[in-house]
Amino acid sequence: MDFTIRAVRPEDYETLGELTAGTYLNDGLLKYGAEDSYLHVLRDTARRARESEVLVAEDADGRLLGGVTFATGATPWADIAIEGEAEFRMLVVSREARGRGVGEALVRACIERARALPGCRRIVLSTDATMVSAHRIYERLGFVRTPDRDWEPIPDHSLRTYALEF
Repeated sequence: MDFTIRAVRPEDYETLGELTAGTYLNDGLLKYGAEDSYLHVLRDTARRARESEVLVAEDADGRLLGGVTFATGATPWADIAIEGEAEFRMLVVSREARGRGVGEALVRACIERARALPGCRRIVLSTDATMVSAHRIYERLGFVRTPDRDWEPIPDHSLRTYALEF
């Protein structure tokens, strides 16, 4: 690997926020495009870092290649995780870094953190139906679809769910 995974730092907040918002916007993941109110949430890395754990992938030159938000169940950043579960969200990889294993490394880091939590029996996630390359990563790592937990954060925008049991 020509990059490392580490905890986000305050000096990374703006860069990761723009990378996260830009990825969602450019990949067509926001129903309302540039007017989507979720852009503010995606940009607010400082808040996510205060209320959950945020990890980044960084190359040898200090450039951020991607990031992810990790939360335990029944906390503010857990959309679907319940007590005894962990969840990751907002997994992004810059266009330039795609295909280098950055996304998989970030997911693996989340799995390791979840397994280390006392009483945690699974890690879960929500994903857009169009994120096919991400689905391949999840399935390769052992995640299975959990259609009974699929949900709509906003009307007419369904998210698929996956889980990995420990």
